Amino acid sequence: MVKGSPAVSEPTYFILAALLDGPLHGHGIIKHVLGLSEGRVKLPVGTLYGALDRLAAKGLIAVEREEVVEGRPRRYFRLTDDGRALVTAEARRMQQAASVVTSRVLPGSAFT
Repeated sequence: MVKGSPAVSEPTYFILAALLDGPLHGHGIIKHVLGLSEGRVKLPVGTLYGALDRLAAKGLIAVEREEVVEGRPRRYFRLTDDGRALVTAEARRMQQAASVVTSRVLPGSAFT
């Protein structure tokens, strides 16, 4: 992510974050995103594969391998170096943005 680039969407952020642990296939990504987001991000299959195609076209993820399971193709996706850099930069950006508020919250609040 280039400094000054716009933030990524929450689903995109969590898809990239899910792949930090290693390659996953589509259903694995959906489950991992749901867990990482504590249930906030529910990815329908069509939405996921559209996002994966866009992320691959941008060079942020790549197909690690393909296999056939019960007669159906299964692709495993992995982060590229650019994808890892983007999700890391986005996490730092969100952390900095959150600190603007949390540093101003009064003692005894939920943030302290």
